[in-house]
Amino acid sequence: MNTFRKTWLAVALSSVVTLLPALVPSASAADNTSKKVARIGLMVQDMSNPFFSAMEKSAKKTAAEIGASLNVQDAQVDLANQNTQIDAFIQQKMDLIIISAVDEAGIEPAIERAKAAGIIVIAVDTPAKGADAAIMTNAIQAGETSCNYLFSQMGGKGNVLLVDGTPIQTIIDRIKGCKNVAAKYPDIHIVGQQASRNDRGTGLMVTTDMLTAHPDVSGIFGMNDPSALGAVLAVEQAGKASAIKVTGVDGSPEAVDELKRSGSPFIGTATQNPGEMVRQAIKLAQDIAANKPITSRTILIPSVLVSRDNVNSYAGW
Repeated sequence: MNTFRKTWLAVALSSVVTLLPALVPSASAADNTSKKVARIGLMVQDMSNPFFSAMEKSAKKTAAEIGASLNVQDAQVDLANQNTQIDAFIQQKMDLIIISAVDEAGIEPAIERAKAAGIIVIAVDTPAKGADAAIMTNAIQAGETSCNYLFSQMGGKGNVLLVDGTPIQTIIDRIKGCKNVAAKYPDIHIVGQQASRNDRGTGLMVTTDMLTAHPDVSGIFGMNDPSALGAVLAVEQAGKASAIKVTGVDGSPEAVDELKRSGSPFIGTATQNPGEMVRQAIKLAQDIAANKPITSRTILIPSVLVSRDNVNSYAGW
């Protein structure tokens, strides 16, 4: 091979090597490539609660609008179930997991596994450590709204029971909000507090126990509507429907029906909007997938009071 041909070949090879990096996308470029939210997994705490049924209904509607598939899983208030469900979603190559976590700290390792697999994870209703974002009711405000109405309807005085729930942040915050308001009423006394499992049956059971121990009660706050409606049953079974007032949190269809029932001790509920939580979660995930700037990773939805005075104008879930 003559000198000219050797020189030409060396230059040609050098040019090819120089061009190779430009032809292969960098890791950062691949990371910045937007993707579509086509497969959505929704994980709820307990499908027997109408709150989570409303989430499922909204998820189906919103997923259909964007052409995405939807897989809904019920944890039945069990952290182990949620861990298993996340691992299944990873195998199914979901683009988005929307989770109402049973245990916000305990679920973190599973969420990290999902994120390592490239899945967007958004918490709804209650925080979840490691999630990309959280969309929730302003839970402290909800507790304050419900209890302020309860205490005012009690005339600012009397003994109160709190029907608590499972120790997740949103429930802790509702109880905190109620106690914030109680501190402003010197003649309101919280004489009992027990945890239900967030449902009507255990709400009935713990309220019955507390009424036995504290019969001189004139108000009960249930940290969600199912537990509050369980408290209503306990009050009526004790023959105290005219002496005790009950409020809750959710603004559920069952609470609306109860507000319309003549003679019920249930007088009000502070709203949540489970459907809106899911709609906003999917919208935010689309923005994250498209690499759009996110102004906030925590979105709080305001809570308002529904009482007998305005129940007929309440849009509901």
